[in-house]
Amino acid sequence: MISRPDCLARDAADTLAPLREQFDLPAGVIYLDGNSLGARPKAALTRAADVIAREWGKDLITSWNSAGWFEMPKRLGNQLAPLLGARDGEVVVTDTTSINLFKALAAALHDQAGAAPGRKLIITERSNFPTDIYMAQGLTNWLERGYEVRLVDSPEQLAGAVNADTAVVMLTHVNYRTGYQHDMAAMSALAHQHGALIVWDLAHSAGAVPLDLHGDGADYAVGCTYKYLNGGPGAPAFIWVPQRRQEKFRHPLSGWWGHANPFAMAPDFAPTSGIGRALCGTQPITSLAMVECGLDVFAQTDMAAIRAKSLALTDLFIDLVEQRCANHPLGLVTPREHARRGSQVSFTHPHGYAVMQALIARGVIGDYREPEIMRFGFTPLYTSFADVWDAVEILKQILDDKAYDISAARGAVT
Repeated sequence: MISRPDCLARDAADTLAPLREQFDLPAGVIYLDGNSLGARPKAALTRAADVIAREWGKDLITSWNSAGWFEMPKRLGNQLAPLLGARDGEVVVTDTTSINLFKALAAALHDQAGAAPGRKLIITERSNFPTDIYMAQGLTNWLERGYEVRLVDSPEQLAGAVNADTAVVMLTHVNYRTGYQHDMAAMSALAHQHGALIVWDLAHSAGAVPLDLHGDGADYAVGCTYKYLNGGPGAPAFIWVPQRRQEKFRHPLSGWWGHANPFAMAPDFAPTSGIGRALCGTQPITSLAMVECGLDVFAQTDMAAIRAKSLALTDLFIDLVEQRCANHPLGLVTPREHARRGSQVSFTHPHGYAVMQALIARGVIGDYREPEIMRFGFTPLYTSFADVWDAVEILKQILDDKAYDISAARGAVT
């Protein structure tokens, strides 16, 4: 049986533990929702103040040049690239995940229209994050008749669903509900075997699990920076376009930041070279600047250490919940197998929303997703082993005492 002193001993031996001090975590709160919104790096407040007071307030428009505003999406992309298994000049931090997914899908369909015009099928999972499905449906609805988004009900069905009509396979690497992690290399190979391209959503992977986009054969990838990368609420997302695909990269959102010479003010669009083609309009500089604060913390460690602690934290949470809450109707929906698990653990409970609200009221912050799923995210940069013990102890008390309100009103965000 695991004890709290055991957890404290693991914290004392944890080489990542000192990084926790770089985050502004509220006293009395166990934050297990970094898979939805990462905690604030302490440096972000200073950085935002500097952008507002000095770069904007004092230097005004000259900061586009003097403070490097114009190059920031590419510079941040290069800083993020090693966490993705990408190279310099292949990533830009810009726009939202939804918009970047639209660009990547449009580019992939454009590629296929030239090489294999009969391919008009996009394959994805019914359990994919809804915005990904919506963006694919929205794009195909605007295109000529014949394009279709087809949903499969389980990862096991993908092999039978991808065929000679498939243009694009669109998958989220780590499922937002369950934490199930795809085998990226195997799924990329499956798509290529049938002549399809593959687009990956890394929203629940970037900063949480090691990635090797080149080694695993990805074609395009997108993701957000406000979860495990700790970029701030609604922080700009990212898009990865490998060098081998940049020359032909085209998408309908041809804004002036993607122009070869934006300040020529020409009436016709001429795409710039390289990853700049993935840019669209003017960038949100204050939000972009705070993204760097999260990335700076990752520069002090490596993804192998982060992954090792992530698996240790999630193993511990699963073991403790199953030991200490065994007499309650909890159902584990996250894979036990390490190769198939991201950095979250999800349990079902018949009154999952109410239980989660009771946890939050007691200072344990996770979140809820339909149907009946309580999600707990583990961010190795600031989650401790003692946090895990204490969170499970509070969960046990709530369940034992039935100290939750099954009529709890739903907030706009769950």
